[in-house]
Amino acid sequence: MSYQVFARKYRPQTFNDLVGQAHVTRTLKNAVEQNRLAHAYLFVGPRGIGKTSTARILAKALNCVNGPTVSPCGVCDSCKEIAQGNSLDVLEIDGASNNGVEQVRELRDNVRYAPSKGHFKIYIIDEVHMLTSAAFNALLKTLEEPPEHVKFIFATTEPQKVLPTILSRCQRFDLHRIPANLIADHLQFIAGKEKVTLEPAAAHAIAKGADGGLRDAESMLDQLVAFCGENIAEVDVLSVFGFTSEQTVASFTEKILQGGTAEALELLHSEADSGKDMMKLMSDLIAYLRDLLVFQVKPDAVADELNPELQHALQTQSALVETDRLLELIDQFAGAEGRMKWAPNKKLHFEVAVIKAIQTLEQVTLNEVIENLSALRDGTKQPAPKPRRAPVEPPKPISVTRPAAPAKVEQAAAKPQPQPPVAEETPAPPPAPPEPEPSLDAETLWTKAVDQIRTRRPLIKGWIESAKALGIEGRSFHLGFPPEQKTAMESIAMPRNRDFLQSVLKEISGREWDLKFSLKEGLLVEPPAPEPAAAGNGAAVRKPPESATAFKDDPLIREALEIFKGEIKPVTE
Repeated sequence: MSYQVFARKYRPQTFNDLVGQAHVTRTLKNAVEQNRLAHAYLFVGPRGIGKTSTARILAKALNCVNGPTVSPCGVCDSCKEIAQGNSLDVLEIDGASNNGVEQVRELRDNVRYAPSKGHFKIYIIDEVHMLTSAAFNALLKTLEEPPEHVKFIFATTEPQKVLPTILSRCQRFDLHRIPANLIADHLQFIAGKEKVTLEPAAAHAIAKGADGGLRDAESMLDQLVAFCGENIAEVDVLSVFGFTSEQTVASFTEKILQGGTAEALELLHSEADSGKDMMKLMSDLIAYLRDLLVFQVKPDAVADELNPELQHALQTQSALVETDRLLELIDQFAGAEGRMKWAPNKKLHFEVAVIKAIQTLEQVTLNEVIENLSALRDGTKQPAPKPRRAPVEPPKPISVTRPAAPAKVEQAAAKPQPQPPVAEETPAPPPAPPEPEPSLDAETLWTKAVDQIRTRRPLIKGWIESAKALGIEGRSFHLGFPPEQKTAMESIAMPRNRDFLQSVLKEISGREWDLKFSLKEGLLVEPPAPEPAAAGNGAAVRKPPESATAFKDDPLIREALEIFKGEIKPVTE
């Protein structure tokens, strides 16, 4: 018998042999067992994941001598003929070659004939999206009401090109890309059957390169056996197909996140000099950053795609970058990938993208500037940013050997020096507890709080002036707002403003408070005192709170000028 490639030799023959499509096999097996068979099926998915194999298995399940059955025997004439592709009752048609209306009319004329040996006459049309609109329209009526002995099974990689009228007459099954771990396990199964030693890292490298297609992975393994013989290592996979190892991509990403421009470019040049495809390396880098992003949000979401070593690397690197910065990196590298596609010098665009990404990580975002200014205004300590660099080990202490002192100095040092008398220390009395402030009613306490807030945080004084103290109940301090001031109440209730108000109330009364807000009908709030008007003019003029010199000396203003590299200039009208 002539040699068969792995993709044909190890093609699935039963529903249990299908890899990574449990949702499809379970539905089809239940339909066969319960005799709930549709007259038309549509299998959708990328190449090499088992669409045509699933169609053949379903055909064998229907036309087996023991069928319909979920476990076709595989030894009867009908099963053998379907597996070999020469069954008279199971017709496989290539939609790309037979896409005209004449071929469809011929098919429509032949469906009325009964099957020769099997239970059903089954038409498998591969790449059905290649049929013309006229051919689809010629098939509509037959597809909607076929004879009882006819079943249609369609397969396509582009369902959007199939007419909606065809889709509505079929049961659609979407086959998924197969996870890398399942592909690696299947490759190990084939290697065991073929008496080939396949390293786990090599199997995983093939699975990643196949991008979810089992047929591509089997073809790559077939090529590696011809190249390496009985022992296949990861370095063989990388050298034959020009892939970059996952550890190299992880190391490349870590150098970028740590800001090592020289180290990252050195690794990039090393990969380019070894003949690696720059487009494939960029694609691997974006895929790894995607895995890192998903790992930050949901760590167990990438468990089926990555080996334990790579998951440990993701766990380490997730502490080096924040999610918003990671999104920026993915956008930048995706844009660079689009430019590299049409550029003659792909390495140049890759280098520029790496340098720009590292500079982006070093820049201060607008959100961070706002947080810093808010922290300065509140007088609170700014939270430490998330570290993006690897910690640097402190230098080891240097031991210094001092020269020996002269003998006279040694003798003088040996004599005990008289010590001054030590006075007995008397323990300091414990600090007196602070005197409790006299109890304040709600209105008085709120009036004092409003006076302080006007000077310490004038930005929110318009909101707090709309509130009225309703009373105190235990630790709860109740504030009321008129219904038309609902926006002011929601703004005060924000966590940052709420915490600030509670801290001011605590400073005044010496007690912890929990603010409660409510809308009250008919609540009268005293309007704030108007600003003094300028002499000799009826228009109200806002009095400057302080002189220009004091304004420039404000610590918040000085900090803002340092951050933005700005200066204060007079405005002339």
